[in-house]
Amino acid sequence: MYVDIRKEKHFISRGNKGVDNRHRHILPDKVMDFRKLDLPDNSFSLVVFDPPHLKLGRKSYFAQIYGSLENTWKDDITKGFAECFRVLKEDGVLIFKWSESDILLREILALTPVKPLFGHRSGKAQKTHWVCFMKTTHRSKK
Repeated sequence: MYVDIRKEKHFISRGNKGVDNRHRHILPDKVMDFRKLDLPDNSFSLVVFDPPHLKLGRKSYFAQIYGSLENTWKDDITKGFAECFRVLKEDGVLIFKWSESDILLREILALTPVKPLFGHRSGKAQKTHWVCFMKTTHRSKK
């Protein structure tokens, strides 16, 4: 299930007489806010969290395609992590994607008390991070 706060279609012109002009469609299965998901607790074994990661003006090319962070980004991302873990089943896996274009990964990971299992850098500049978490609430008996 793909969720996004937006359901939009854009024609984005890069200003070069038809060069690199694109139609972009944001067509989620459900329109909802990642900070308050309208989904039951413990309902998914796997969640992928790919929030906006750029501080941009709302009319910029990338903001239209991917969304942008507001001044409340710390609270927004904190709520997003909490919601992802809420809808995950016990032993469910959360895959988190983050690009360090504007905000370092360590600042983002400080917004959740859950420690990642591992992560992986990717992309030409190695600024995109894929981080894996697991929801565990049970404790082993000693």
